[in-house]
Amino acid sequence: MSDAAHARHEAVIGLEIHVQLRTRTKLFCGDTVAFGGAPNTRVCPVCLGLPGALPVVNALAVELAVRTALGLGCTVHETSRFARKHYFYPDLPKGYQITQHDEPIATGGSLDIRRPGERRIRIRRVHLEEDAGRSLHDRFDGCTAVDLNRAGVPLVEIVTEPDLRSPAEARAFLDRLKQTLQYLDVSDCDMEKGSLRVDANISIRASGGASSGARTELKNLNSFSSVERALEWETARQARAVGKGGVVEPETLLWDADRGEARSMRSKESGSDYRYFPEPDVPPVSLSADLIASIAAALPEMPAAKESRLRASYGLPAGDASVLSADRHLADWFEAVAQQTGDGKASSNWVLTHVLGWLNQRGLSINEIPFTPARLAELIGLVLDGTISVTAGRSVFREMAESGKNARDIVAARGLAQVRDDEQIEVWVDTVVARYPDEVMRYRAGAAQVFGFLMGRLMKESAGTADPRRASELLRRRLDE
Repeated sequence: MSDAAHARHEAVIGLEIHVQLRTRTKLFCGDTVAFGGAPNTRVCPVCLGLPGALPVVNALAVELAVRTALGLGCTVHETSRFARKHYFYPDLPKGYQITQHDEPIATGGSLDIRRPGERRIRIRRVHLEEDAGRSLHDRFDGCTAVDLNRAGVPLVEIVTEPDLRSPAEARAFLDRLKQTLQYLDVSDCDMEKGSLRVDANISIRASGGASSGARTELKNLNSFSSVERALEWETARQARAVGKGGVVEPETLLWDADRGEARSMRSKESGSDYRYFPEPDVPPVSLSADLIASIAAALPEMPAAKESRLRASYGLPAGDASVLSADRHLADWFEAVAQQTGDGKASSNWVLTHVLGWLNQRGLSINEIPFTPARLAELIGLVLDGTISVTAGRSVFREMAESGKNARDIVAARGLAQVRDDEQIEVWVDTVVARYPDEVMRYRAGAAQVFGFLMGRLMKESAGTADPRRASELLRRRLDE
């Protein structure tokens, strides 16, 4: 969109996020939800919709939905009901989907994002529903195949209010939502496996206006970057149409990431097209106030609260606290280190620079690092008390990560402990002063920058084992004589 078009129009965006819940079995039957498997092998009469098969609600899915809603600040309702949503696709064997319509499990709620200031995005509803199967296109000489292994997998759908005003805000919201869901441990949020899927609704309006035009829906958004790109493309398309005096038709669009454009899939459905009615085979979901309260009491500290606490408790700058709190397990790992070292900033530096650097190079998570927080704390302590230099500490870290040995054993085996004995350091000082008389004369003549050269030679002479602080003091004293 041109700058002029940006000035005249603003986007009005709402998101529908489908999240696969962390259960072992499907929402209404005992089939596994494990990813993969030969097509159409993880099915049964219930998820195939065969006559006489009756669904039974998965209690863990309900609990995880409540946990999700509470983590987003929603009001959880003690009674919610399932409904049948009718539409006819090859991958929907019953001809309808069991979902929640006018009585969802939770409503209200919000999530704060930073873009660049803090903004609150309202959550309209959170509801439970079963997933459909998968249509695999362009198989078998261009035909479409259907795999129903995913049919019946438990989902929560999180529907936002149309509060987002740009594709970048939508991306920021999704990043924060994914982080929140992972903190809550309700889903792995793996988009490659379909555990988190996004549909985006968008319209445009005059900047600052109160009403917007017709709404379109974007589907087939398989990454957060695709969501942002698709919304940018559709915002520009709608602005061009309106700018030329045309109208935007309400329709569902399919995003083509390879071509970087969307194409029309079908006209936009309304609620009446789905012919909702109460699901006769599934009783209402009844939750006691005590159960809801117990789930609320067990919620973990949320990302924003953890970030604030890390800054206050460990004296961390905002950037450090933001990165550490992005992953609940990383934050816990850091805290275990910091509590043992007693130095939050030093612990943060080592975790963010060395630990994350090592993990990222190997595509590993913090749970896969081959040593404990206590081992890293021991290494940091050796650097902080001057037993080894920072340079030696980096070398020890690499060996710890590769071998699993503890820092003290590595330091002892490799003779890396810093020498603090004045007599030994003075021997190295004498050697350097005798070896570089011209540089010594230049320093004494006022060329202060030569000190760095001489100090480097001293450290090389000691094979890096001289205590840098004491070596610097003794060298400077000798040069100033």
